[in-house]
Amino acid sequence: MTLALVNLCAAGVMTGVIWFTQIVHYPLFAHIPVDCSPAYAIDNQRRTSYVVGLPMVTEGICAVALFANPPGAMSRLLPTLSGLILAVVLASTISLQVPRHAELTTVTDSRAVHDIVSRLVRSNWIRTIGWTTRMLLAAVMVAIAAG
Repeated sequence: MTLALVNLCAAGVMTGVIWFTQIVHYPLFAHIPVDCSPAYAIDNQRRTSYVVGLPMVTEGICAVALFANPPGAMSRLLPTLSGLILAVVLASTISLQVPRHAELTTVTDSRAVHDIVSRLVRSNWIRTIGWTTRMLLAAVMVAIAAG
């Protein structure tokens, strides 16, 4: 039960962060003056890692632990599905968001900034939907574990 609750907390934190990022944070990148954009992007990456590092590591540990030892009457189906969604979210982070953030650290043209930000916002829907779905699955897992 405790593991399922920790998983729900980590998924909840990341869901809140990703919705804020999707609706507020990423769109505002397009309003940073181009001469400040690279420094802003570098500082954003550093500061964001402080916020998401622990919840992301916690999610990964919980995903493996819930799969290996589902609590109570829970089958492996929900932990497997949740873990696969987490894998998609991480793959999106590595293959889509990280490269866009790297581009923002070197861009010097305002039109290019807007293009990069637009691609960042569009591709981030994968993570937004993924983390939201994981949080819902985590809540169901808590309900099952509570039995």
